[in-house]
Amino acid sequence: MACLNICKEEGSVKGKLVKKEQEVCTRDGSVDRHGDPAIRGRTGTWFAGILILVNQGLATLAFFGVGVNLVLFLTRVLGQDNADAANNVSKWTGTVYIFSLLGAFLSDSYWGRYKTCAIFQAIFVTGLVLLSLSSYLFLLKPRGCGDEHSPCGSHSTYQIVFFYFSIYLVALGNGGYQPNIATFGADQFDEEDPKEGHSKIAFFSYFYLALNLGSLFSNTILGYFEDRGMWALGFWSSAGSALLALVLFLIGTPRYRHFTPKGNPLSRCCQVMVAATRKWKVQRIPNQDDDQFESDVPKDRSKNGDRKILHTQGFRFLDRAAIITSKDYTENRIHDPWRVCTVTQVEEFKCILRLLPIWLCTILYSVVFTQMASLFVEQGADMKTTISKFHIPPASMSSFDILSVAAFIFIYRRVLDPLVARIRKDPKGLTELQRMGIGLVIAIIAMVSAGIVELFRLKYARKDCPRCESASSLSILWQIPQYVLIGASEVFMYVGQLEFFNGQAPDGLKSFGSALCMTSISLGNYVSSLLVTVVMKISTRDEMPGWIPGNLNKGHLDRFYFLLAVLTTADLVVYIICARWYKYIKFERQQEADSILSNEEADLRV
Repeated sequence: MACLNICKEEGSVKGKLVKKEQEVCTRDGSVDRHGDPAIRGRTGTWFAGILILVNQGLATLAFFGVGVNLVLFLTRVLGQDNADAANNVSKWTGTVYIFSLLGAFLSDSYWGRYKTCAIFQAIFVTGLVLLSLSSYLFLLKPRGCGDEHSPCGSHSTYQIVFFYFSIYLVALGNGGYQPNIATFGADQFDEEDPKEGHSKIAFFSYFYLALNLGSLFSNTILGYFEDRGMWALGFWSSAGSALLALVLFLIGTPRYRHFTPKGNPLSRCCQVMVAATRKWKVQRIPNQDDDQFESDVPKDRSKNGDRKILHTQGFRFLDRAAIITSKDYTENRIHDPWRVCTVTQVEEFKCILRLLPIWLCTILYSVVFTQMASLFVEQGADMKTTISKFHIPPASMSSFDILSVAAFIFIYRRVLDPLVARIRKDPKGLTELQRMGIGLVIAIIAMVSAGIVELFRLKYARKDCPRCESASSLSILWQIPQYVLIGASEVFMYVGQLEFFNGQAPDGLKSFGSALCMTSISLGNYVSSLLVTVVMKISTRDEMPGWIPGNLNKGHLDRFYFLLAVLTTADLVVYIICARWYKYIKFERQQEADSILSNEEADLRV
C-alpha cells in the first residue's frame, strides 16, 4: 500500500523515550494537505463526505437554475427564434461536457482534485455573478420584461457578447468541476478498509441523490420564478447558491484527503505503445514475469499515493513494453520510460482499453435517458394536462423521475443490496457491472411503457381538433410509470457507472473515469439527435409526415419508442458479452504491513 498502517510521534521525558501518539493511517496512499500520509481519524470519512454532498447539491441547483430555462431566456429576452435558441443551448450544453475532459486532465496530471475543484468553482461563481449583473443592468430592459407576454427590447453587440462570455464562464466552471468533485468525495474513504470501503460505495448513491435534489429545487422553485420573468432573481439565487457551495467546500480544507497527481497520462500511454512497438520482435514467454520491470520503492509510493497494479493476461503485445532485454542492460536504458515501462504503467493502459467497450455500451442508455427532456415532454404536451382546474406543466413531470431516484436509492441501499448479499453470501452484493446491466433492462421496459402510453394517447386523440391545447383526452398522469422506470434505471446505471469507472480507473486517471460518465450523456444527446434525423428522413414519404411530426396525432411516436427498446436490447446483448470479457483491476496489497507494525512497536519499547 502507499503508506504505513501506523503513524507515530515520539517524545523524550526525563531521558526516557515514550510513545507520544500512535494513530492509524490510511492504506490507499492518500495524503493530507501537507503531503504527509493521511491519518484515518483526523481526515476524510463522512465529515468531509457530507460537506462535498451538500456542495454538489448547491452547485447543481445553481447550474440548473441557469440551464433549465436558458432556451426561454434566449427567446423572450434576447429575441431569438426557437430553432436558434435550441441550437445555442445545445452548443452550450455540449461545451460543458467538453470542459469536463479539460478539468479531468488538469486534475489527474498537474493540479490534483482539490485545487481543480476550488479553481473551477471560483470560475463558476464568477460566471454566475457576471450573468446576474448583465441581466439586471442592461438585458432586462424595459423593467418587467422577459415573461411569456412581455418580450424585451433589442440589445447592443457588446451586451450580447458580455452575456455569452458569462454563460460560457459558467460552462467552463461547472464542466471542469463536475468530473472531479465525485472522485474527490470518493477519495475521502479508504477502500482498503472494510468499513470505509462500504461507505465509499454508499457515497456514490448519496452523491447522485444530492445531484437530483438540487435539480429538483431548480426545476420547480427557480423555474417557476424565471418562467414569470423574474430572471434576475433566479440568476442571483443561482450565484448565491454557488458561492455558498464554494464556501462550504473551502471550510473542509483541513479535513480532506488527497492523491498526488501522477503527471500527463497521455505521455504514459504513448510510452507504453512506443516501448512495446520497439520490442515487437521480442518473443514473449507466456506467464513469465521475471523479466518484467517494476519499480520497488515503497517510500516513493508512500509519498505519491501510487499503488502497483498486478499483471493480467490479455493485450499481450503491450507486455513487451515491460520486458527488460540484454540490450537495455548494456545501453543502461532500464530507467528510460520510452524503452522500458513498469508493469503498473502497462496495466494502466490495459485498464483504459478494457473500459472503452463498457463505456461505449452506456451511450445508448444515455439516448434513452435524454428522451425524458425531449420527446417525453412533447408527448405530455399533447395529453390532457389539467386535473380539475389545476394545470400540470409537461416538463414538471420529471419530478417523478427525481422522486423515483430518491426512492430507489433507499430501496437499493436498505433492502435489495443486503438481501442479495445474504442470498449470495457475499458482502458486496451486486457488482457494478451487474447493476449497470439491470439498468439497461429497466430502460428497455421504460421505452416499452412509453410506447404503450403513446398507443393509447393516439387512440384517445381528438381528431376534430388536432391543434387544441390537449390533443388527446388521455391524462398526462399515465406518463408517471415511464418516468419512474427511468429514475429506477438511473440508480442502477448511472450510480453503478460512477462506482465502476472510479474503482476501475488507475490511480492516476480517477477523474478521467468520472469524465467518461459525463461524455456518455453528451454523446447520448448527439446520437439521439442523429437517430431522430435518420428516422424522420426514412419514415417521411409522399403524404406520410413521418414518425415524429409537428402534430404527433399524425405520427407514430410509439414506433420510435419501440425502436429504442429494440436497439437497447441489442446493446444489452453486446454489453453482456463485454462484461463477461472484462477483467477487474487488481492492486498489490501490502502484506508486510503487520510485520512493519510489530517491528515499530518493538522499537518504541527500547
